[in-house]
Amino acid sequence: MRRLLPLLLALLGAPFWATPAAADDIGATARGVVRVVTIAVVDGQVVGFGHGSGVAIAPNRIVTNAHVMELAERYPDNVVIGVVPSEGDKSYQGRVVAYDAKRDLALIEFAGARLPAAALYTGPVSEGDPVVALGYPGNVDLATAQSAADYIRPTSPVRSEGVFSGRRSLTGIEVLLHTASIARGNSGGPLLDRCGRVIGINSAITRGEEGDGSFGFAIADTELSAFLREAKQPYASVGTACTSIEERLRDDSAADVRARSDALTSQRDAATRAAMGREEALARAREAAQTRRENVMGFAGLLLVLGAMGIGAAGLFAVQGQGQQRRTIWAASLGGLVMVVAMLVFVLRPKGEPAVPPPPAAISQVVPNAPLGKLTCVFQPERSRVTVSPTSDVALHWGRSGCGGGVQYLPTGDRWERVVVPDGEQTVSVVAFDPLTRRYTDTRYMLGAQAMAQARKLQQGQGAASRCTVDPAAIERLAQQQSAIRTTLPPLPNEKLVYSCRTG
Repeated sequence: MRRLLPLLLALLGAPFWATPAAADDIGATARGVVRVVTIAVVDGQVVGFGHGSGVAIAPNRIVTNAHVMELAERYPDNVVIGVVPSEGDKSYQGRVVAYDAKRDLALIEFAGARLPAAALYTGPVSEGDPVVALGYPGNVDLATAQSAADYIRPTSPVRSEGVFSGRRSLTGIEVLLHTASIARGNSGGPLLDRCGRVIGINSAITRGEEGDGSFGFAIADTELSAFLREAKQPYASVGTACTSIEERLRDDSAADVRARSDALTSQRDAATRAAMGREEALARAREAAQTRRENVMGFAGLLLVLGAMGIGAAGLFAVQGQGQQRRTIWAASLGGLVMVVAMLVFVLRPKGEPAVPPPPAAISQVVPNAPLGKLTCVFQPERSRVTVSPTSDVALHWGRSGCGGGVQYLPTGDRWERVVVPDGEQTVSVVAFDPLTRRYTDTRYMLGAQAMAQARKLQQGQGAASRCTVDPAAIERLAQQQSAIRTTLPPLPNEKLVYSCRTG
């Protein structure tokens, strides 16, 4: 045992390689499941070694059972806590930050890595619903471990399936009874619904005697959420019912077709109303123009009559002989001037046809390039599938030619798309915006560490290409890069978040 201590302490932080978890719902949660190792040391000698399981509730904090951390809580100076992720290349040292012996829950903090946090399911769980346990059962470790190093080597957790058998009370604490197979070492690991949301923390098992079946007990979600609140630990929660991604994609595709049809119909109706209004306005304008034309022509006729009368008066003055010469000149001049004005008014009379405004633009089936400005996109739970992601509103500034928030999107059919590979989380998103329906979607693929590393490598050098541009060469480079990232994604995503956008 003396030789075990330096070996284990050296290996806590030594790199190892592990196969990444699959990108299904349970595999996505498995990325945040850890093995918890405790090493008790007295006078430089290892006097105790134990391990359990845990699940990330925040990027640097995990939940496990209090009984797994009992020695660490009682003898903090003599117990080393190791946190061994399910994937990656390192293990980390942790410390207890919250402990509740009654609820059998503990919160451990570690530094040096960020794990994908799981989400608690807050909706109802019915008897007979399928459940999945994730963890590191000791009987499997005993059968496969060849050395002490294998206990702190990153490896995928073991999953077992069963059904939910109801809620019970165990030592005054609400627990979930289930039939998923667990063993020593599963303590602290999550019990999940089939969408990978945490519904409990495995804590104990019944012993099968004389052929009796064994059952598992998990600390209920109600106890877990109360523990986290008391520890002032924020956590993600999801209350939407579990549906398959295939079902959600199928339903959403049909809803998308209906939404586009409704939007096009609305546009046609608006165009028809605009055309009818244009014809009515044009008829009113014609009537008004004709009235103005007739009034001007009438005024020109009146001036012509007045001018003729002036010239006639000049003739009368001329007949009267001497003494009327001045009056004759004035009358003739004034009458002639009025007649000239009458002719000018007649010549310059307004046209009978008003200026015709241009017809409304035809409805286009192609991706529009017009800017829409600032949009607020509100989450639509009835059209979405969520397992762990937050669902807060999204602010989007949509510019011309697929410029969304200063980032260039690419045209795909009737919408604009963009592949996003973030540095801070293990999720690749394909975000899309349809200007016709004002619908924004975030289709999310939760990948393992190696798959994320590959996607990030393909995204390297995207900085300049990601900015908004209409340069064909830059867009072609971006399209090739985005296509290469897409080839690394699984056939189906884990989540699809749908938002309805409005101006403002």
